[in-house]
Amino acid sequence: MVLVGLVYLIRIMHWGKQFSITLSVGLGNISNRYWVLLRFVTFAIASAAWVYITNPEKLFIMPLQHTWFWVLISVFYVVISVYPQEVIYRQFFFWRYKDLVPNQQLFILLNASLFCLAHLMFWNNLVLVLTFLGGLLFANTYARSQSVMTTSIEHSLYGLWLFTIGAGEMLAFPMPSS
Repeated sequence: MVLVGLVYLIRIMHWGKQFSITLSVGLGNISNRYWVLLRFVTFAIASAAWVYITNPEKLFIMPLQHTWFWVLISVFYVVISVYPQEVIYRQFFFWRYKDLVPNQQLFILLNASLFCLAHLMFWNNLVLVLTFLGGLLFANTYARSQSVMTTSIEHSLYGLWLFTIGAGEMLAFPMPSS
């Protein structure tokens, strides 16, 4: 369904002359790159500690015990899930609705809330908290960079990290049988 929606939105944005596929990473100046990296490193340390405390047997289980499956899911996640979500929730949403909410902080809060609500299907409060916070980060990054590729990279880092440290089940990543 996400891919069908993505094709539809790309067509709408193409008609509006607002869409182009770009591979450029618009992180701008070097301080923006460090800010994205600092946020991720902080998250990586905290989340790895959380898994170590709550489920130590799962910490790094995927890359260590199911390496090829981990690689396959990583590629699938980025191409089939992350990039389409970023086109929909950042590029399309910012293009279509930015004039309706002139206050940028409120607009980013709205974007993060909708991104969070899209993850209700997981029926997991932690997923909702993480996707709301992630939505705030990604919307802020998109507002600064105007780059879907940049937000896709950032989104991928967080999602793949959760899968890597053994927290992927809560995000509906399949787990192979041992």
